[in-house]
Amino acid sequence: MEEVDVPSYFTCPISLQIMRDPVILSSGITYERDAIERWLFSNNNRTCPLTKQPIGIEDIEPTPNHMLRRHIQSWCAANTSRGVERFPTPREPVYSTQAIIKILDSTKNPRTLVSSLRKLREMVTYSDRSKLCAENVGVPTVLVSIIDRSIGRGYDDEEEEESVSACDEALNILNSLQLSQESFHNLYIGNPNLIHLLVKVLEQSSSYQCRVYAIFLLKSIFMSISPLYMPAVEDKLYIEIVRVLRDGMSTTVTKAALRVLWELCPWGRNSIKATKAGAVGVLVDLLLDTGETKICEMIVIVLDKLCRCAEGREEIIRHGCGIAILSKKILRVSNLTSEKCVKILQSLVKYSPAPELLKEIAQLGVIDKLCLVLQMNCETKTKKIAKEILRLHSKTWKNSTCIHPKFLSSYPI
Repeated sequence: MEEVDVPSYFTCPISLQIMRDPVILSSGITYERDAIERWLFSNNNRTCPLTKQPIGIEDIEPTPNHMLRRHIQSWCAANTSRGVERFPTPREPVYSTQAIIKILDSTKNPRTLVSSLRKLREMVTYSDRSKLCAENVGVPTVLVSIIDRSIGRGYDDEEEEESVSACDEALNILNSLQLSQESFHNLYIGNPNLIHLLVKVLEQSSSYQCRVYAIFLLKSIFMSISPLYMPAVEDKLYIEIVRVLRDGMSTTVTKAALRVLWELCPWGRNSIKATKAGAVGVLVDLLLDTGETKICEMIVIVLDKLCRCAEGREEIIRHGCGIAILSKKILRVSNLTSEKCVKILQSLVKYSPAPELLKEIAQLGVIDKLCLVLQMNCETKTKKIAKEILRLHSKTWKNSTCIHPKFLSSYPI
């Protein structure tokens, strides 16, 4: 094969191998189907690799270059004696845009809705190409309308079972599409009731799987929405998120729920709403029970955001283990966890410095821990916050009998 002079136009510009299934883009360049589909779908590119021209929707299903393929096959057959491999005519893609559109039409019939959705799920999960085809023909919007029709309509028992199955399948497909942040943003702009629908799923659905899909979708939506479009979220969302955290459905679901709070709490009165829904108490309990680094980091990040409001600080102080667990996690999990725990303690002593709180902080060994922070190889920012806490109420700490003498001598406060 090394001695055979292969015509340059037989090779794919991406793979540099002889093309078995050449397809042509709207830019006029021919590529191997597998190579260009990896470029378009797996790598999420939207330009022609050679010309760098933007490609259109029609390039999701590039046109087969039958003439070039036959020419290549004839050339391979003529050079088999020289070690050139012959290859068969490639099969057409399993699922096309037309097939997906046909299935979408069948979802309009209530009798075949569930079976059509199952077939659609099989199609869109087949490959990255089929996912993009489904997105471009409007499958996400159709799925949102199906969820709207299926959730909480007060059907009889048989219809209720069908509606739950339809909602489950629609949520599953919407989650499986793995939409980009831009696509999720556009989906929300076109369907502003989407968040409300997902809250209804969390509130009313008896299906465990439906609730899981709803949490994952909410996480993706809030991570994608521009701050300019951040909605005024209803109180029920925080109640349901707290319920999910309390139920402890799974590690991945817990992380998704924490991410929802993470994205929401900085805006408007969301931190107050979350606090009123019981988020602080649940997060502290979760911090007591978990040892996983990522979850600990996410919890203290959310608690830090909640402590920016007086209601959040009050709930941490009121919780029997709030201050103790924050102190315990310092220097034990990660640098980020230590920083956030120290920052939360700073908010408490700076904005809620009741004598009872300061006494409790000293009794629980928090001041000793902060002095250790100054000795350890911690982030500079963490040490700076710890020094500020020690200085804020230095007279109180100095007169306390709960602080180890070696810290008082090493760090006169």
